[in-house]
Amino acid sequence: MCDDKDNPPKDAVTQGGCVVISRTKGNCMACHRIAGVPSGDIAPPLAEVSKRIPDKARLRAQIDDAPKLNPNTVMPPFGRHGILTQDEVDKVVEFLLTL
Repeated sequence: MCDDKDNPPKDAVTQGGCVVISRTKGNCMACHRIAGVPSGDIAPPLAEVSKRIPDKARLRAQIDDAPKLNPNTVMPPFGRHGILTQDEVDKVVEFLLTL
C-alpha cells in the first residue's frame, strides 16, 4: 500500500504509518519496535505511545525536535533538520496515536 505510487493512501493515519516504516523518510523502525514489523530495539517501543506521551502537542514536539526536549537524546530532530516536512510530522503523530 505505501509503495503504490498509482494509488497512494489518502488518509493521514495510513500516510503517517507509511512515513514511520519508510527507510528514506522517518525510518522509525531502525530504533523503535512495533509488533509484527522488523524493527530495532534501542529506543522505546511505539506500542501504546499515547500512554507514555498522552499530550498530542508534546508527542509532536518529540518528533519535530527531540533534542530540544532532551539534549541527551540520540533521536534526530526530524522536523527541524528537514528530514520530515511539518505535514509528515503531523501524520506520524496521527498514526502513533492509533497504536
